[in-house]
Amino acid sequence: MVVKTEFWRTKRVFVTGHTGFKGAWLSLWLEKLGAKVTGYALAPPSKPNLFEVANIAEGMTSIIADIGDYHALRAAVDQARPEIIIHMAAQSLVRFSYANPIETYATNVLGTVHLLESVRHTPGIKAVLNVTSDKCYENREWVWGYREDDPMGGYDPYSSSKGCAELVTAAYRRSYFTHTTHSENTIALASVRAGNVIGGGDWGQDRLIPDIIRAIESGQKAVIRNPEAVRPWQHVLEPLSGYLRLAQALYEEGLAFSEAWNFGPRDDDAQPVAWLAEKVTHLWGNRAAYCTDPATADRHEANYLKLDCSKARARLKWQPRMSLDRALEMTVAWYEAYFSGKQDMRALSLAQIAEYDAI
Repeated sequence: MVVKTEFWRTKRVFVTGHTGFKGAWLSLWLEKLGAKVTGYALAPPSKPNLFEVANIAEGMTSIIADIGDYHALRAAVDQARPEIIIHMAAQSLVRFSYANPIETYATNVLGTVHLLESVRHTPGIKAVLNVTSDKCYENREWVWGYREDDPMGGYDPYSSSKGCAELVTAAYRRSYFTHTTHSENTIALASVRAGNVIGGGDWGQDRLIPDIIRAIESGQKAVIRNPEAVRPWQHVLEPLSGYLRLAQALYEEGLAFSEAWNFGPRDDDAQPVAWLAEKVTHLWGNRAAYCTDPATADRHEANYLKLDCSKARARLKWQPRMSLDRALEMTVAWYEAYFSGKQDMRALSLAQIAEYDAI
């Protein structure tokens, strides 16, 4: 399944959270496809960051503003007149959510309400995707994957805020977007859930590969909190390809796809944290090393979490295409190019998108 350039060319797309890691990669891909992209987000969350390093703003309209400001958001949506909206603005860190629960809920729950209210009052929008997380599920540490109709939950503020955002999405879909035919200009609204994404340009706090990258820069060993925890790792382009495929289906076929969707890796790419750390440090060679320190795991985090993506495979003809080994190779290659200071990182990022799309 290849993302269709002809569909996206000249489409007006509004992306919230475009300055974040996933949002920057998505915005760059949409630019490559020829879409007219407007982004709405706070300033990039770290220094350095992918948005600036790859000069994402070059090919889009970038609005730096808060999803918590309803009036500013509504005005921005109204001015952009988008056909498709992909909502990615979020507080995305579990450990940060323990220290900042109010900010987490305000951004992830009320921010979603602000976005959907803006959608309700703006004509011409045909498709909306709300990006949540695999952590929205009530995690029972099962060995099988969670399906889209499993109960929402969440142990920590971040996870439960994403479960809340899913409930908000379902409520708006049932309350406001319920016409029986898409020809009546009904808005098709879906939510999407993905696992732990990796890729070049991530400098987020308390994330495994960025932690290793910072350790390399400082000449120290990366400290791993939960070495045995199993995560559904995938390259960031994998779920983004699913989002783009789903957005197209929502736009063209409407309410038939207006529901929740999982986009996760293959079963054998759900691996322990220590396994991934070993692979990354091996690819870097003698410059990188890690150690485990359970004492740093001072907050509860899920030990096992996996998604069942059967629905996306059957109905969207989507499936993960890149092996985890290749995903790690591309990720390390991106950072090595960045540290060399000799490459155009926008061009390199576009080349990685082209490589992925050709698989």
